Amino acid sequence: MNQELEQVLQPVLGETVRIESSYSVGGGCINQTQVLKLTSGIRVFMKYHPDPPKDFFKIEKQGLELLASAREGPRIPKSLALQPVSNAKYLLLEYLDEESPDKDYYERFGQALANMHRSSGEFHGLDHNNFIGKTNQINTFENDGLTFFRDHRLGFQQKLARKRGLLPRSTDKKIDALCDRLEHLLDLSGEQPALLHGDLWSGNHFTGPGGQPCIFDPAAYYGLRETDLAMTELFGKMPSAFYASYEEAFPLNPGYAERKDIYNLYHLLNHLNLFGGSYLGSVESTLNHFTR
Repeated sequence: MNQELEQVLQPVLGETVRIESSYSVGGGCINQTQVLKLTSGIRVFMKYHPDPPKDFFKIEKQGLELLASAREGPRIPKSLALQPVSNAKYLLLEYLDEESPDKDYYERFGQALANMHRSSGEFHGLDHNNFIGKTNQINTFENDGLTFFRDHRLGFQQKLARKRGLLPRSTDKKIDALCDRLEHLLDLSGEQPALLHGDLWSGNHFTGPGGQPCIFDPAAYYGLRETDLAMTELFGKMPSAFYASYEEAFPLNPGYAERKDIYNLYHLLNHLNLFGGSYLGSVESTLNHFTR
C-alpha cells in the first residue's frame, strides 16, 4: 500500500515521496488512523476504512473544505488526496501538531467559532446529505430552522430508532409532544442559517500549531448555531472563557441555557441508534424535562 500512497502524494506535494515509517493514532470508532512520516520530514494524516459507506470520505472532504471557507474561523486540516476517487477507502490530510492550550486559547476558540457561525447560507441544510458519525444525516433544504431541526434532525432519528425497535411507545409519544411544542421552546428570532461543524464534541477539536483552535471530523451544514454550542456541553463542557468570548463576539438570544438540552437530544438519539439502549435513559430524562 505504501507504493500506492507515495504515487498519490507525489503530485500533491510536488516532490518525490517516500514513506519512511508510519504509526497508528487514536481516531474514534469508525476509521483506522495513521500518521505517515515521509523521508522529507513531512508527516501526513491518513484515515482508512476497508469498506466505507458510499462517498463517506468524499463527503468528509467536502465538509472540511466548506468549514475552511469561513473567514477567521478555526483552523481546518487541509485535504491532500482522496483515493480512489470513486468511493475512496482512505483520505489523506495535512498533519497538524497538537500543542498545550495557553491561557488565551479558549477566548480565541470562542471568537473563531463565532466567526465561522457568521458565515450564513440562504437555507437551512446543505446541497447533499452527509454523516453524523456513521449515521446518515439528512440535509434537505428548508426555509425555516424550526422545520429543519424538527423534521431532519429529531424526526429522522426518531423514525430510525422506531424502526430499530429502540423506542418504547411512551418515549416515542414524548418526542412527538416535544416536536409539537418546539415553536414555544426555541427562540429563533433574528437567526440566520449558520455554517456549523455539526458534531463539535470534545474529541473533534484540539490546540494546533501556534495555539490555533483546530476542528475536524465535520458533519457540516447550515443550521441553528446554538446546536454547535450545545454539543460542546454534552460530553464535557468547555471552560467558561470559551462561552464568554463567543457571546461577546456573537450574542445569543436570551434563554440558551434552557434550550441547549433540546438541541442535544438529536445527538442522544443518534447515540441510541448507534450504541443501543444505554442512551435511552438520557433521552427520556431530556424528554421528561420538556414534556411534563
